[in-house]
Amino acid sequence: MNIEALENSVYELIVETSTNLPKDVRRAIRKAKAQENAGTRAAMSLATITQNIQMADEKVSPICQDTGLPTFKIKTPIGVNQLEITKAIKRAMVRATEDGKMRPNSVDSITGENSGDNLGEGLPVIKYEQWEKDDIDIRLILKGGGCENKNIQYSLPCELDGLGRAGRDLDGIRKCIMHSVYQAQGQGCSAGFIGVGIGGDRSSGYDLAKAQLFRSSEDVNPNEDLRKLEEYVMDHANELGIGTMGFGGETTLLGCKVGVMHRIPASFFVSVAYNCWAFRRLGITVNPETGDIQEWLYQEGDKISFDDDQAETPDEKPEIVKLSAPISEDQIRTLKVGDVVQIDGMMYTGRDAIHKHLSDHDAPVDLNGQIIYHCGPVMMKDEEGNWHVKAAGPTTSIREEPYQGDIMKKFGIRAVIGKGGMGPKTLKALEEHGGVYLNAIGGAAQYYADCIQGVEGVDLMQFGVPEAMWHLRVKGFTAVVTMDSHGNSLHKDVDQSSLEKLSRFKEPVFR
Repeated sequence: MNIEALENSVYELIVETSTNLPKDVRRAIRKAKAQENAGTRAAMSLATITQNIQMADEKVSPICQDTGLPTFKIKTPIGVNQLEITKAIKRAMVRATEDGKMRPNSVDSITGENSGDNLGEGLPVIKYEQWEKDDIDIRLILKGGGCENKNIQYSLPCELDGLGRAGRDLDGIRKCIMHSVYQAQGQGCSAGFIGVGIGGDRSSGYDLAKAQLFRSSEDVNPNEDLRKLEEYVMDHANELGIGTMGFGGETTLLGCKVGVMHRIPASFFVSVAYNCWAFRRLGITVNPETGDIQEWLYQEGDKISFDDDQAETPDEKPEIVKLSAPISEDQIRTLKVGDVVQIDGMMYTGRDAIHKHLSDHDAPVDLNGQIIYHCGPVMMKDEEGNWHVKAAGPTTSIREEPYQGDIMKKFGIRAVIGKGGMGPKTLKALEEHGGVYLNAIGGAAQYYADCIQGVEGVDLMQFGVPEAMWHLRVKGFTAVVTMDSHGNSLHKDVDQSSLEKLSRFKEPVFR
């Protein structure tokens, strides 16, 4: 095999997977956009999502800044050297990271040190299987942390909120799947896709669930019981009203695929792998002699463009509130849930490492009246040593719940931007201190990168590029107030209403 050609083929696969959504996913998003009610927050979110998809196409830049934990699923003919394939994949991964197509995401679990090149112990994940065909089948999924954290595993029988007892039967499995959609809310960048694994043990069950995400979202399950189950979930999960980004709306789930394997008598696991709308999964077949790409997978059908979509625009556009830091408490107190804000000026990124650091140390800059953005951007440095933002969407905020309220009070922070909302501790702090939580559109990394006019500085680079505090100058950065200083939370309201709707599916369906 020509290993250099194979490396180039894998590099092309990585770049395409990061920047170019597969056609089956595009069709699902386009259908959801057509079904959404005009003038709603969900409609605005879907319009942003489709704009982001096209910007990623044009710029050949990451659709979402969180390029996840790369997982390769590879089938090889007997006799092919898998060790050489692994070496080629690792070299291609380093190249893609250096070129800004992947965010450096590999962190030492003990020291917290970022390797900087997406390599490390056990990374990337590469799973091999031999088959009797002559070509090599290489598939890649980039599954970010926001959706990975909404994976869930059930052990039957169990009790489920809103649904009661889930037994060891098809109906119990149905309840688990419906509950998995409910518990994800908007934190996994809904509307999303789910892969479900029935049976196995705890590890093989999750492997089976993730394997379902490698199926086309438009295929038909050959198992009749599972086909009916998939159709049931797709027919009814969207009745929960969680909607895009958890803002409420008509579409919460874009795809559901279910697989089954045997188990031992004592264990009955239902494992669910959740994936965001930015469903980055592609594949190639490779000639084992030349290393060249023979065929692209998941790209069947006509080119999907959103340019000709007839976006329904309401006669009255929502009023936009302009913000520029430093923001006063009085200005914050005028904002309420549902307001659309547009930010000009400075904001500062801060994720897990920054929040932990700020809880015990002084801030490197004056944060009084300022805005913190939960974001780990993809950054590139030019020949003059200047940093440029390649992708910069929000990360899931709930991880910062233990710190956020205290840090806002300690440093006088007035606004926090992220996705998926935060919990009661932060909500109470917003009310006491005078602050707001602003929900940006998850996955829209190109849309928000386009709002960033420049990088004014960076602090705490010892935590790595994604976790450093970047000083960003922005213009026209749009987000929605979903938690205000009056004790109101859209996330809490949607959670409660979707739980009530979930209870409608308590009665048996499959007998």
